[in-house]
Amino acid sequence: MIKGFFTVPAPVNEPVLNYSPGSRERSLLKEAINHAYSDQKDIPMYIGGQEVRTGQKVEIKPPHNHQTVIGHYHKGDKTHVQQAIDAALAAKADWEKMAWEQRAAIFLKAADLIAGPYRYKINAATMLGQSKNAYQAEIDSACELIDFLRFNVQYMTEIYAQQPISSPGSWNRVEQRPLEGFVFALTPFNFTAIAGNLPTSAALMGNVVVWKPANTQIYSAQVIMEVLREAGLPTGVINLIYVSGPDAGDVIFQHPDFAGIHFTGSTGVFQDIWKTIGNSIHKYKTYPRIVGETGGKDFILVHQSANLEVANTAIVRGAFEYQGQKCSAASRVYIAKSIWPELKEMIVRDLASLKVGPVEDFSNFVNAVIDEKSFDKLASAIDKANADPQSEIIAGGNYDKSKGYFIDPTVIVSQNPSSVTMCEELFGPVLTIYVYEDDQLDQTLELIDKTSIYALTGAVIASDRYIIEKATVALRNAAGNFYINDKCTGAVVGQQPFGGARGSGTNDKAGSMINLLRWVSPRTIKETLDAARDYRYPFLQED
Repeated sequence: MIKGFFTVPAPVNEPVLNYSPGSRERSLLKEAINHAYSDQKDIPMYIGGQEVRTGQKVEIKPPHNHQTVIGHYHKGDKTHVQQAIDAALAAKADWEKMAWEQRAAIFLKAADLIAGPYRYKINAATMLGQSKNAYQAEIDSACELIDFLRFNVQYMTEIYAQQPISSPGSWNRVEQRPLEGFVFALTPFNFTAIAGNLPTSAALMGNVVVWKPANTQIYSAQVIMEVLREAGLPTGVINLIYVSGPDAGDVIFQHPDFAGIHFTGSTGVFQDIWKTIGNSIHKYKTYPRIVGETGGKDFILVHQSANLEVANTAIVRGAFEYQGQKCSAASRVYIAKSIWPELKEMIVRDLASLKVGPVEDFSNFVNAVIDEKSFDKLASAIDKANADPQSEIIAGGNYDKSKGYFIDPTVIVSQNPSSVTMCEELFGPVLTIYVYEDDQLDQTLELIDKTSIYALTGAVIASDRYIIEKATVALRNAAGNFYINDKCTGAVVGQQPFGGARGSGTNDKAGSMINLLRWVSPRTIKETLDAARDYRYPFLQED
């Protein structure tokens, strides 16, 4: 076997294409969208290198055009979960023995495939399957996924390079072993990059994976699997299944070789999973790693010293990009009373200019929410706000699901800082504003910190540096990602490692070395070069 201290290509964040009129990338993306509409996909599960078709087909329809079928996926059951586990464990020995640079090469190639021949295919799949506009798809399914793959390879080498000191006569070293068993990756609908990162980050470190994506993300998940197969990922290392959550849980969380879960989704589901793992802890060979990023009720604080144009842009983008379906999206904003009238005028003006509609029209800023269940929940919240005497809808408030699940960007001004829409995660284009008295900043900071169970993202917009410092300290536990004079979304791999605490998850920071450390189990080795030959220590000698 060839040996060497190899240096991997230095990762650089993938440049974001702008898709402006007349650009080559705009033309190629539209071509990919048209092709996707004309070619209905028949999407199998991937278990042990086999394409598994059950015949139980489920239609896939764009959320913005739910009368059109763009494909079908084959739904599985508990037997397929067990098959995926068996395939993963069968692949484990060879995969973990593979030299790390060979594993690295697979994922580096996957990144280059997405940056090159698959860029428009995976962006089109994300646009149609998850109703993302061209820019939101580009920063997600192309750029962020590429960044995860490339930066994780770099982090892996840095982890392997961390070694202890050795005293004279001995040599100490640490090896990073993959976990003993298989990892379960349970991924969300809203980010194709997250769906790709959760299984691949664990696999990169030598683990084998059973991957269950959200049903509403299967259309683009299949493209990720296509890329990984072309990149040379051995069969059985990552097994992609489409089963119900209860079916997956009933098999996986009772299996003795369950070694960890990499999760992004709702807080309630994550807490139920944690309980199930706790109740089954005696069945496992090892204590499973539990890594999860869950919900958010993310905030923006706008101080009276804020630049109003900066504040307005941060609010509009932070709340309504991708229909507010980001766990980092701004959903509650606190604005100083003295600047509220002018800022209100700016917000209402900009929202009136936003276009809502299907992703194929690149001029639409807001598209459809993910499905009918989400639509109905958001419509109900808007109706209740309309009926609340302490709430006023100053923009939006309209919704229509006749052709697609469209909710207009909606801004509620509440006199009650503990109202439902100020406290509960809605996960849609609904923003609630509370206007505070200028001299009540300290009380408002305390209010922000205590209103929500979550602690994912937050921002302060201010010019006064003393205020920025005060907010940064007062809100240190209220957000795992904190932004100053910017929106509270848009974390970039390698720049702002992402994750929150409290009800928002385990804060294991995707996009950093911290996350990869969760998928290895270190072994310390001490080799004595000049070993003792007598049990007696010098202190035992008589004077």
